[in-house]
Amino acid sequence: MLKAMLSQPMAGKTDEEIKETREKAIKVLQEKGYEIVNTLFTDEWYSSESMKERGVVQIPLCFLAKSLENMSLCHAVYFCKGWENARGCRIEHDAAVAYGLDVLYEED
Repeated sequence: MLKAMLSQPMAGKTDEEIKETREKAIKVLQEKGYEIVNTLFTDEWYSSESMKERGVVQIPLCFLAKSLENMSLCHAVYFCKGWENARGCRIEHDAAVAYGLDVLYEED
């Protein structure tokens, strides 16, 4: 089965906005036949407290590194609206293009 991940801007968004955008994107990808690779890291390992205990200084960079690791499992990346304004999403986009993944974009 083909696998895809989401690249979604989150800064300045509420949890509800993030969830709504995510659910919509997952539905689109599943309709296209993709299995979703999770890049929403919410387990205890990625809590602010746990990261600080592990000595993580650049928390956003830690999330980006894990996201890029998960990208290695994917055939495609789906970019949600606003991706071009989010530093991490732009880096994910550059990596997806450079490594030949299928690049999909959220439509209206």
